Amino acid sequence: MQKETTFSSEALLDCIRAVLPAQRQAQRDLPRLARRLHGLIAADQLPDRLDAWRALNAWLAGGALWNDVYIDSADVHGSATQRFAVLMDVLAAHPDLAAAVRGALRRILDETEGGNLFGEVGIPSDRGFLSEFGDRLTSKLIPLPRDDHDLGHLMGRSYGRRRDLTLIRGLQPSTLQRAVDLLFPVDEPEMTAALGRAMADGFRLLLARLQGQGLSLKLRARSQPGPVARSPFRRLAASGENLLCAWEQGRLSGQLLDSWKADVESCREEMHLISTRLESEGISVDIVYGLDVLDRCLGRMEAIVAVMAAGRESPGPVLTLLQQLAYAAHDSTSLRHLVRSNLQRLQRRIVDRAGKTGEHYIAETPADYRHIWAAAAGGGLLTVGTAAMKMAIAGAGLALFLEGLASGLNYAVSFLILQALGLILATKQPAMTAAAFAAIIRDRKGSERLDVIVDAAAAICHSQLAATIANVVVVASGAYAFDAVWQWITGHSYLSTAEATYVFHALSPVDSGTVFYAALTGCILYLAALVGGWVDNWAVYHRLPQAIAEHRLGQRFGQLRMIRLAGVVSRNMSGWATNISLGLMLGMTPVLGKFFGLPLDVRHVTLNSGILSLATSSLDVEWIGTGLLTLAVLGVAVMFVLNLGVSFALSLLTAVRAYDLSGDDLKELRRRLWQRMRTRPRDFLMPPRRPAPAHEAH
Repeated sequence: MQKETTFSSEALLDCIRAVLPAQRQAQRDLPRLARRLHGLIAADQLPDRLDAWRALNAWLAGGALWNDVYIDSADVHGSATQRFAVLMDVLAAHPDLAAAVRGALRRILDETEGGNLFGEVGIPSDRGFLSEFGDRLTSKLIPLPRDDHDLGHLMGRSYGRRRDLTLIRGLQPSTLQRAVDLLFPVDEPEMTAALGRAMADGFRLLLARLQGQGLSLKLRARSQPGPVARSPFRRLAASGENLLCAWEQGRLSGQLLDSWKADVESCREEMHLISTRLESEGISVDIVYGLDVLDRCLGRMEAIVAVMAAGRESPGPVLTLLQQLAYAAHDSTSLRHLVRSNLQRLQRRIVDRAGKTGEHYIAETPADYRHIWAAAAGGGLLTVGTAAMKMAIAGAGLALFLEGLASGLNYAVSFLILQALGLILATKQPAMTAAAFAAIIRDRKGSERLDVIVDAAAAICHSQLAATIANVVVVASGAYAFDAVWQWITGHSYLSTAEATYVFHALSPVDSGTVFYAALTGCILYLAALVGGWVDNWAVYHRLPQAIAEHRLGQRFGQLRMIRLAGVVSRNMSGWATNISLGLMLGMTPVLGKFFGLPLDVRHVTLNSGILSLATSSLDVEWIGTGLLTLAVLGVAVMFVLNLGVSFALSLLTAVRAYDLSGDDLKELRRRLWQRMRTRPRDFLMPPRRPAPAHEAH
């Protein structure tokens, strides 16, 4: 009798129901299990057999079959394995059915190659981060062709979705041991031998990948100096091959295992050294990617060696390897996982650099507070000229690109002068102070940690408020003075009536896009801070200051001058990049919006405060009562909130993700902040009255 007749769906359903209590036999998912088992057993071609295997795995990962079963709170995975337990009960009760399933598995193993399953799944390619990102993005947009002869491809297709991991996440060693006994019995060693050969091939692939990546130039340049022959990655390749050969011949010894583990530890020490040098010499995404490849190869090989060292009656290492493969297959298609795992170090370095800058914007003493007022007042005075130049460029009738470029250069030059003179522009503070705030959260430990953080939050708040008030008051007053001088010289206001009227309407938060544009400006302020941190990291990684100090121009201008220039570049590179990128983004955003037909513009609180003052001084007095002034002032207030709030929020979110801060810490922080605001609101408006320490006063 043929398999299809002997094991029809109806017969299989009867087999399933026979092992269940009467009250469970009507469960609606049982017929689906019967159909999937029938599809696996009856399939004649490899593609059909693989599809049936995937369908069966999808059914097993479907969650609980019945919800009226009490599950102990300690057994969090009990519901995930109900379906698997039913299948094992059915196979144990019907040996002929178990033999048919084993036959289907045997044919799959005979017709496929398993080396890639153990040696490639979840291990990033050697072509670098951008190539891997492009491959994953392409695979999401364009379906990949099937490769039915590769078990690694089958694993990737089987665990592409998060819910596919339900069963594998809930499996326990005892549960897996039952499946091994049923599907890979001792009296059929060829089943286990096929997987053993695939595992050995995968192990050799991993050894080759680890040696090639570990001895690459980019990693050797940052590792311990020495000959290649003494490299731990080279030694691990040799000890790993010896270990594998001994296992294949059945003579695995503890000495070989100890030698292997010692070489693994040496490799990890070398990777730690490279990682430490990256933190001090600049982050490279390609090197971080290479370290990630090494770490994954080592983790996979350690799991395989644990399986080799364990006996058949020890299912724990087998389960660990199986879960590792499933999770790796799932993560191998995730863009988010790739970006997060490889860019987190770069993100952390950018945040650290911004945090060091942000410390200068936090007033902890009255002396610091007075300095912020003075520096912000100077920044507001300089912004008067920036606002006047902005209106002159806007009224010059230039082509769109030239207008955007001129506006961007106007902003950039103004910001660079601010940096050179040590002046403060309030809207540039949030991205820096948020990074400093997150660094405090990261570095402080113990019971007083949150109190220190709340103190820092209060200091950031009153520092930011002081800088903003000084900026706005001085730029507004300066704009009135500038217009008065202009009228005295030329006999008319700086802005025409039409230009002034347009300014009033454009700043209104009610009948214009001011709210959206102010939030967009906050995003631009945040992005500029990221650019500054990235450029600073790039300069450190490529040793730009050293290259300048050793440049051949030193023979003409003097080596000492080149060393001084290198010091200037090292201290100011981040600020230059932030200011230039911010200026160009502010200037070019409206132009790009017009070019693409998008409603894009910028609303910067300090600049628009100056522009509003120029417009107000240009209008006749009787126009003041029309309500335009009230709406425009309200628009400036909206800019203040959104410029600073959006920039600070985005920067703090970036810092929190870079440092992996816990949600519990953030919740407790919000509670204590609210408590401090209720009990001591003055701390958020003024610094505490205490004398500055001697070193700070100096």
